[in-house]
Amino acid sequence: MAESFGIDAERYDRTRLRYPGALVERIVATAPGPDVLDLGCGTGIAACQLIEAGCRVLGVEPDARMAGFARRTGIRSEVATFEEWDPAGRDFDAVIAATAWHWIDPIAGAAKAARVLRPGGLLTAFWNVFQMPPDVMDAFAGSYRQAVPDSPIDLQAMAGPAAGTYDSMIGKATGGIGRTGAFGEVEQWRFEWEWHYTKETWLDQMPTSGVLTRLSPDQLAPILDSVGSAIDRLGGGFTMPYVTMAFACRRNDAAPTG
Repeated sequence: MAESFGIDAERYDRTRLRYPGALVERIVATAPGPDVLDLGCGTGIAACQLIEAGCRVLGVEPDARMAGFARRTGIRSEVATFEEWDPAGRDFDAVIAATAWHWIDPIAGAAKAARVLRPGGLLTAFWNVFQMPPDVMDAFAGSYRQAVPDSPIDLQAMAGPAAGTYDSMIGKATGGIGRTGAFGEVEQWRFEWEWHYTKETWLDQMPTSGVLTRLSPDQLAPILDSVGSAIDRLGGGFTMPYVTMAFACRRNDAAPTG
């Protein structure tokens, strides 16, 4: 699934939401300097926001199609997984992962982040978490079961409060960070906001979802039709509540580098 998002990099970049300005400001204020390594940078959504805030950003992205898109928009991006990427002696004031840390080994990733961070450098990962309206989720889950009956993914089971899933992910990440002994206390940041979708904007972004990126057009079409009908019943659009969840910690001054 992690390698499927580049199928339509332009759509991904066009439709995926950006991150709250308050989060970007906090990263800039917390990092000891402007040099940022963006893990799993994709098309450069978070990188662009940080560059606009005055940072110098290098992306690492395993999908060459996504990295190519980022380069075409002026973002430096190298193709590799973080675990296999060669820092070539470079170090950074911050290492970030925007909706990407769950694809990285939590122990090896934390240890490598410690090696490429300068003393006092910031490690942070964050996710935009939403709670889909029940009518839209029911339509999505039901049509997905019909289109892909053998899928192991149970969308209906995901209909509950999404924040709990991300709390678990952050807990796993925190465990990996703790095992390195290279970081101070892990903080958790939360930023609440909302976004209004029309039927058109919601259906436009749906094919970028990880559970849909690998479906054929014939499988995808009835799912979009069903969800579109559900949105029509809501009046043609809906407002989605979001919370951006993050963990953040600083590298200990005494931690080894290189």
